[in-house]
Amino acid sequence: MREIITLQLGQQSNYLATHFWNTQESYFTYSADDESPIDHDVHFRPGIGADGADTFMPRTVIYDLKGGFGTLRKINALYEIDDNAASSSLWPGQTVVQRQQPIEASAYQNSLDTGQIPPELTTSTVRYWSDFNRVFFHPKSIIQLSEYELNSTVMPYEKWSMGEELFASLDKEHDLLDRDLRPFVEEADQMQGLQVMTGIDDAWGGFASKYMERLRDEYGKAPIWVFGVQEPFGRLPREKRLLKLVNKARALAELNSQASLVVPLALPQNPLPSTVQLDPSSHWHVSALFAAALESVTLYTRLKTSDRVYSSNLANMTDLLNVFGKQTIANLEMSIIEPPKHHQNGNTNGNTNGLDARGEHVHSTHENGNGNGIDWEEDESESGSQKGVASLDIDLSSPQDLNLDSGWRRRKKRRIFSQVLTDRGLQNLERKGDDDLEAREWNTYGVRRRPKVHNYRSRVAFPIIDSYPAIFRDSSSGHAVRDHLSVQTALSTDSTVTDKVRALRSTVVRSIGLEDRETIGNELAEIADSYREGWSSGSDEDEDDD
Repeated sequence: MREIITLQLGQQSNYLATHFWNTQESYFTYSADDESPIDHDVHFRPGIGADGADTFMPRTVIYDLKGGFGTLRKINALYEIDDNAASSSLWPGQTVVQRQQPIEASAYQNSLDTGQIPPELTTSTVRYWSDFNRVFFHPKSIIQLSEYELNSTVMPYEKWSMGEELFASLDKEHDLLDRDLRPFVEEADQMQGLQVMTGIDDAWGGFASKYMERLRDEYGKAPIWVFGVQEPFGRLPREKRLLKLVNKARALAELNSQASLVVPLALPQNPLPSTVQLDPSSHWHVSALFAAALESVTLYTRLKTSDRVYSSNLANMTDLLNVFGKQTIANLEMSIIEPPKHHQNGNTNGNTNGLDARGEHVHSTHENGNGNGIDWEEDESESGSQKGVASLDIDLSSPQDLNLDSGWRRRKKRRIFSQVLTDRGLQNLERKGDDDLEAREWNTYGVRRRPKVHNYRSRVAFPIIDSYPAIFRDSSSGHAVRDHLSVQTALSTDSTVTDKVRALRSTVVRSIGLEDRETIGNELAEIADSYREGWSSGSDEDEDDD
């Protein structure tokens, strides 16, 4: 087995993770004749319920503030045990139990409980991430932190130091890794790694950084991928925006040295393509877009290993992306791939060459000008071929409020260290161009260049289930996409990180306390410089910011 343990830290990450778990649940098949291509053991653990029945629940630990779980109970229908506080109390006298008014379950949750057809969800009916949750969690997965309350106006959980201090106090009292995470790790036969979903622009960034220190001390060589979620700025006042950027800067500085890979996730400031229509004020909508990209870019880590052409693992992908050992921050992009427009005679040219999941024989099946928001870069560098590198039309690493205008990325040459392209959906297997890219991998002297692009492909489309918002549209009809979606993602380590980190440093360095300003400023500068190694500076050279 190759298990992945998940850590969910905070409200933003729990919206994202709920979409992720709902998608994993949709891959289950219940017929011997209908085998799933997904290895469910990667993310789900077997168990025994209160009635002796077999259970299958996510390998995850979920942290949230008081009030953040909504209608989700720690004890669910599969684990109905005595939760009477009075019966377990050491107090010999009479007890008085005071219970808070329970949150009323949504109509969607009620329909799941009764086996009826669920009503369509809307932004007004999704109040908490638990309102659209479709899976049962083990009681050990649910960890409520009662020291802070969700959306509190008296003591909002928004400053970096709050997260650091909260983790330190809880860990000192309980040893969080031993209490919360270790039971899941010890169940794994051969743990592939950990994936951490966390907010990085609020106090959860401080909580996550301290958690990562403990994780790295305990599991030194294990691959740990961090997906850092950021809230859209919207109409936030300037001081709130600056606070979020300061939190993000601290998070990147800390996580860069601890994580195997850090993938920041932010809603692009530039207009989204016509195939995506969402409400930026809705966590349910924004996290759905993030989830489609995250679930697609990690698909190869849970495909069954019986088909080694497609399956891979976190360790292998980390090695492919972090070429020089210093490029920990990766950019995530995605495009929605629409069905190809067939000619009148119905003929299409296709090529379904096999792929090596280890990235050794790299083929691409993409066609310039296909109308699917893919921009192919055709420059070369001394370090190897840049041909075949893709720039997709939804950049989820897009910087927020960093004084970088919309043309900053195209004015400079984007230098790719490594890029992992993931294609999913039937039509993604039917595009042409493999032979052309294969020829590009050889230089004029017949020597094979080190590949920059590592392509993974699967017929498993992204499922559009009833808990997922209708944010994707068909460009021809304008109607919502139903059932499934073909997606392409690109996870890249490239030189644009230099510009983003330098701009972030310039924006926030004077807002950081004097005791940390020099340290964090230097760490951000080192991160920026690490994405220049191997390239000639030339016209790309930037001036340092004080």
